[in-house]
Amino acid sequence: MLGGTEILTTAQMRAIESAAIDSGKVTGLELMERAGAAVVDAILAKWPEYAERPEKFPWRATVLCGPGNNGGDGFVIARLLAGLGWETTVEFYGDADRLPADARLNYDRWCKIGKVYPLDLDVQQRFKADVLVDALFGIGLSRPVDAFCDYFDDIYAAVNNVFGGKSATTIDRLVAVDVPSFLCADSGRVLSREVMPWLEYDMTVTFHRPKIGHVIGDGPELCGALVVADIGLFQSRSDHVGDFTRAVSVRASDFAKHAFSHKFDHGHALIIAGGIGHGGAARLSARAALRVGAGLVTLCPPKSALIEHSGPPDALMRRAVDDAATLAEMLTDKRISALCIGPGCGVDRAGALLPAVLESGRHCVLDADALTALAGKPDLLPGLHKNCVLTPHAGEFARLFPDLAERLAELPERGPAYSKLDAARQASARCGAVVLLKGPDTVIAGPDGRAEIHSAYDVPWLATAGSGDVLAGLITGLLARNPPEYAVSYSTAFQFAANATALHAAAARRFGPGLIADDLPDQIPGVFRDLAV
Repeated sequence: MLGGTEILTTAQMRAIESAAIDSGKVTGLELMERAGAAVVDAILAKWPEYAERPEKFPWRATVLCGPGNNGGDGFVIARLLAGLGWETTVEFYGDADRLPADARLNYDRWCKIGKVYPLDLDVQQRFKADVLVDALFGIGLSRPVDAFCDYFDDIYAAVNNVFGGKSATTIDRLVAVDVPSFLCADSGRVLSREVMPWLEYDMTVTFHRPKIGHVIGDGPELCGALVVADIGLFQSRSDHVGDFTRAVSVRASDFAKHAFSHKFDHGHALIIAGGIGHGGAARLSARAALRVGAGLVTLCPPKSALIEHSGPPDALMRRAVDDAATLAEMLTDKRISALCIGPGCGVDRAGALLPAVLESGRHCVLDADALTALAGKPDLLPGLHKNCVLTPHAGEFARLFPDLAERLAELPERGPAYSKLDAARQASARCGAVVLLKGPDTVIAGPDGRAEIHSAYDVPWLATAGSGDVLAGLITGLLARNPPEYAVSYSTAFQFAANATALHAAAARRFGPGLIADDLPDQIPGVFRDLAV
């Protein structure tokens, strides 16, 4: 996992490299050599069999080199593999006379020991390699790669050995340098207008820090195993060249309870429930809020539905709320520190109660039906504030912010492409609340421009009914423990929404396949033990 790691845009990475070179402590040529060596080391580490030289036939590598510094890395990789006894073929796309200086020097170094073949897009290519290294474009790609689609189709066929049974045409492993060549490093989106087979790489080796495209969009699936190699760059200065993004991380201190405390020290959360037959979602949220450590949790259905919530857990309190006036009266109790509205609530009921929720100024989580109600009542949008957390999935986001969703759905013409990160940031800035845009690549964005990303592609079993209700409850429980009046710089709606996202995925990982949403809250104690809380 990349917990706490800074995630960079292409511009930020280039600024860091430039700052390092301008300092005089390292040259571009040294960085290129380190990058090439890091890729070779990663190949040998992931597939140890390649470290042993075969008795009869050498290992074979094909290295695709492009017209920029990514291609320069490729020439280094080819030279180093050849030095280890590999049979190495280099295919080059570009004009050697137009290569950047450092890349040209490594091109010339390779030419002293091997031949450079043109990457001819007009001829159907045939490959036979144990490892194919894609060093064509890297993070520098800014235009669609439609002209390369046929070429990548051939690579796809070689990887999958589907050239009409011609078994001599095979690629065993596929490795990308920085990012796969058709992927936008700033968005995780494929820059192509043509349909082409998905080339899923076995491994991607990037340098210094992950890039945005590695962790959102199509990136996690296409990149395969992500290796982040240290090439000796300085501490990041990315906050000087754009908004700052991190991978979600959690610490034991974020969840610990102090020894001399009582229940009200850890907050009182209200979970607004819906009518008869729709209470399951709210109960999932309430159980999650209890498990994550809220001192008290009260479930608030209409009076007619109270009987439905009479079962366990017995620690859960119940109190009827039929209208906004009743809720407003309840909220005169200052010990109530957070609310959750939406799961199983019903759109009409959520719309009627939302004004009282927002006017309270409390931490509040707006999920499910509350988001649909909010989309239908634009007059409520000005009531949102920094203590609100909106948790839309893609469909709910489209109802709330149709113009941003439409832009996100457009096929990108150039890079950097518009990304899920961009959309979440703009939505948060527009509404003044924290926006948690759900998915296997969840983005949490705050009104101040901060953002964190949590990739959970490794737990696809989270895609199950009620999973989002549990997440809403986890956020509510954490927020209840940190009411706005006691908040310090690190205790914000933004940060605890991110923490809850990480706990949610950790609980799913701990349980494993076969998970249903009911299992998630009961995994939280084990997650806390794993964190040494």
